[in-house]
Amino acid sequence: MDSNQANIYFGDNMDVLKEIESGSVNLVYVDPPFNTGKIQSRKRIETVRSEDGDRTGFQGHTYKTKVIGEQSFFDIYDDYIRFLRDRIEETERVLTSDGSFFLHLDYREIHYAKVMCDEVFGRESFINEIIWSYDYGGRSKSRWSAKHDNILWYAKDPKNFTYRYDDIDRIPYMAPGLVGAEKAAKGKTPTDSWWHTIVSPNGKEKTGYPHKNHLESSIE
Repeated sequence: MDSNQANIYFGDNMDVLKEIESGSVNLVYVDPPFNTGKIQSRKRIETVRSEDGDRTGFQGHTYKTKVIGEQSFFDIYDDYIRFLRDRIEETERVLTSDGSFFLHLDYREIHYAKVMCDEVFGRESFINEIIWSYDYGGRSKSRWSAKHDNILWYAKDPKNFTYRYDDIDRIPYMAPGLVGAEKAAKGKTPTDSWWHTIVSPNGKEKTGYPHKNHLESSIE
């Protein structure tokens, strides 16, 4: 596997991870199945940048889309944490000494995954939990509606990792008059709670790539 090339692999990530050299990857972002206990279905689309596109994506660019198929999978696991752990242990192995790992889940498994990741990386390597909120979809009538995902950030070495503070996309102050014109014009950096940046899986803003989150500008 040539580490100087950008490759896309289709298949079980465990098989690919085993072929990657130890200490050779700077960043791993994992968005696995969430163990919802349901059959999940997703439409496959192609997108092309167009001024009169039917979808709006990253940084306001518009895209024309074409549905090219549909895929489904059983999001049901007998031992979900074991399934994750095998892959995360391989991930820890391939990370460079200054590498970062992000695990994207939701309320169903995030608490168990946090304990497991603490065991694999060490509790001292935990940097942040990011709450990524959204507002689409139905509302529960029997409990508070679950409207956020969770992203855990771990560093291979908690004293040596990349966080590009000056390059982070800024957001407006809620009370700009209280901070002065210069600071208000610059904006503030996001916290660990992100609002209204997740695009609905079936929404018109979805382009397939890139995702609309703040990690792109803050982490190499």
